[in-house]
Amino acid sequence: MTTGVERTEASLSAPGLPNAEAAPAWKRFLPIVIGVAITLAAFVALERMVSEISLADVRGALSAVSTADLVMAVLLTGLSFAAVSLYDVVAVDTIAPGRVTRPVAAAVGAAGYAVSNALGFPLLTGGALRYHVYKSGGIELADIGRIVGTSWFALWFALALMVGAALLVDPTEVPVLRDLGLAAEIALGAALVIGVVGFVVWLSYGDRRASVGKLSLPLPSGNGALVQIAAGIVDLAAAAGVLYVLLPENSVGSFVLFAVVFAVAVVVGVASSAPGGLGAFEATIVISLGLQNRADVVAALLIYRLIYTVLPLVLTVVALLVVEAVRRRDAIKGPTREFVRVFEPMVPPTVAVLAFAGGIVLLASGSTPGIADRLTVLNDFVPLPFIEMSHLAATVVGVALLVIARGLAKRLWRAWLVSIGLLVAGALFSLLKGLDWEEAVILLVLAVLLLGFRHAFYRRSGINPFAITWGWLAAVCATLIASVWLGLLAYRHVDYANTLWFDFATEANAPRFLRASVVAFAVLAAVGLDVAIHRRTERVQKRSDVPPEVAPIVAASPHTASALALLGDKRFLFSPDKRGFVMYARSGGSLIALGEPVAPPDIMADLAWSFRDKADREAERPVFYQVRPESLPLFLDMGLVALKLGEVARVDLTKFNTDGPKRQDLRTAVRRAEREGLEFSIISREEVVAAMDELRAVSDAWLAIKSGSEKGFSLGYFDPAYLQHFDMAVLRKEGRIVAFANLWRGADRHEISIDLMRFLPNVSRIIMDALFTRLMLHAKAEGYQWFDLGAAPLSGLVDRRGASRWNRFGSFLYRRGGSFYHFDGLKAFKQKFGPVWTPHYLVCPGGFDTAKVLVDVTTLISGRPKLP
Repeated sequence: MTTGVERTEASLSAPGLPNAEAAPAWKRFLPIVIGVAITLAAFVALERMVSEISLADVRGALSAVSTADLVMAVLLTGLSFAAVSLYDVVAVDTIAPGRVTRPVAAAVGAAGYAVSNALGFPLLTGGALRYHVYKSGGIELADIGRIVGTSWFALWFALALMVGAALLVDPTEVPVLRDLGLAAEIALGAALVIGVVGFVVWLSYGDRRASVGKLSLPLPSGNGALVQIAAGIVDLAAAAGVLYVLLPENSVGSFVLFAVVFAVAVVVGVASSAPGGLGAFEATIVISLGLQNRADVVAALLIYRLIYTVLPLVLTVVALLVVEAVRRRDAIKGPTREFVRVFEPMVPPTVAVLAFAGGIVLLASGSTPGIADRLTVLNDFVPLPFIEMSHLAATVVGVALLVIARGLAKRLWRAWLVSIGLLVAGALFSLLKGLDWEEAVILLVLAVLLLGFRHAFYRRSGINPFAITWGWLAAVCATLIASVWLGLLAYRHVDYANTLWFDFATEANAPRFLRASVVAFAVLAAVGLDVAIHRRTERVQKRSDVPPEVAPIVAASPHTASALALLGDKRFLFSPDKRGFVMYARSGGSLIALGEPVAPPDIMADLAWSFRDKADREAERPVFYQVRPESLPLFLDMGLVALKLGEVARVDLTKFNTDGPKRQDLRTAVRRAEREGLEFSIISREEVVAAMDELRAVSDAWLAIKSGSEKGFSLGYFDPAYLQHFDMAVLRKEGRIVAFANLWRGADRHEISIDLMRFLPNVSRIIMDALFTRLMLHAKAEGYQWFDLGAAPLSGLVDRRGASRWNRFGSFLYRRGGSFYHFDGLKAFKQKFGPVWTPHYLVCPGGFDTAKVLVDVTTLISGRPKLP
């Protein structure tokens, strides 16, 4: 049987957090690969479909667009975003009525869509944005998920209704479905329309819920569904109308059919990795409508992007600047205060879009020809090598802005500072590479806008501001593909030759574009290698000196686990008066505190909140590991969730004895130890140094028969600098130490415990029972009240139908996990001492962050290399 005594056994690292294998790599990367493939295929198709037009043709078509069409496009854009705002209004009224006012919900819906439409990944960016905004309004994570799901309900049902209507009105012209046959198309159209109408009627009769597994989603009322579907139809129709009025006359047929094509293009754009579906959306429109090699169509698509994507983003930025100005006022009351509080979380993703846009500006500028007259003037003042290097530098800055935008979304102060520097540098390089003052002005304006949002970037984290995820890397890759396609379009008249790569001249725009493209993809490859190699989950706190203020605070603590502060593998956050501290370590994206703050009760809450604020400033997840139940209200007030880790066994020494039939095994162990010549004694900490070599020999022999290596953080390990702080309980046989345990002593004799308990193999089968029994009797004689036996992982978790998934999963592991961990044996060993069982908890952010925290805690405790 596993010994079950050393606190290694009490660690969550082995049983509570099983080291589940990560999902197969192909499953994680497949969506990204598919997205990039869609984007690449889209631009290849676009290249073929515009092979007969040039940038000059496009410029001419842009100037030919009428003012009336532009005005109508702007009005339809406003109508579309007004309809989008109703999604959230109905969803919030359905899921969390009264939590957020309708004007706020409407503004969140419209502004959030403006940001996600520009950045791409609408399911992720839009959902994440709503999460940050709505949680500040007191809406729980589960309800936020339901709000997002209910909002998307409107879009898809509106799409189904539009496709059904199109099939009924003109079935032979609906793309993709036109080959089904007339009867099948009409039947499908009728089924879609009848299905949507029947669903709305069904919702009209009482409260309805949709359930997928254990997820239960309240559905809107019949009237609410009608409002959402109507809003969805207006949204899709108005958005399609923006492009419809911009396209040349007689280029498309029925508006209903065009709206269906538009909706399909939006879906394809979502599936791609490009921001806003760039390229995939345009290719779907051109292919479906047969509008190849038309400069006026390309011009219409460009203006559509400016009006429907860029203009709402600009208005959102202006609105946020107004909110920023209002926020700085001394007194904000009423609805204005709610708008300011709710909209503050929207600043980082919006600013991230601005930085991303700055990168796009530089890449687009580098992919198009410079103006000949400006280059001639510039060459009179700037040597050609400086022009060439400025062109390459501008491209590098453009890629860097695409990458660092994610750091802005995470509110990193260093990302904000570097972004401003990059924008200013990009403006300078724009001037030096071709007197492109337009790009320089845009970049400087973006830099000024970033300065206006300074307060939102307060996280001074050690995270690399250029660190990105695979998904973000895919978005950057898709953007580079778009910029290369733009360059190929601009220089299609230039015949390729190997000599182009080495052509350096003022008018040699195409060679500069080729060299810049190679540099851009080289930078992207370097970033990809960094993503693949430097995994943040491997960052674990290293050994360091313990500050001198720690030992006196530990000595004054009644709780023995405070002694782990002396282990040397933690950092410390002290209270201003140095009367208490939080001991913590960094792992992955989490700051993990061990237990509650070690501090007097009057400053414990403030110190815990200080740690919570520190984690927030550093863009890390705040985690408190092994929290006692009496402290839970403090952490729940922080908006964190609690996961039960198991139960801690504590023996009431005032009542402990070896009398009676229940203690027969303990009496037998003590008597047998005496017969076998095992002598119990306590070595004072002053004598421990002299016995260290003998203790190490016992420890090494014990480790040799155990699988794995030394743990850490919540568990002690054999380290002379650590062990010399404590008295040592030992068993000797023939004068030689055969077992030892270092003693943790709480202040005021409130509690005593052990940390490491190690013994030589094949000495005695009752060595642990004997050592613990003798130690408890000794501690009782010294006047201690409690003996802490440590935890029984996953013990006491509830396995009932209404219990949380964590409780049910943990309970299943406790019952079925005996093949790799002796849960029952560990608890049975501790139960023989008659302990009081008390639960302890892991406190951390909820939602998807919980799973990440579990990985980080496991890595912190079990993933470190063996320490010397």
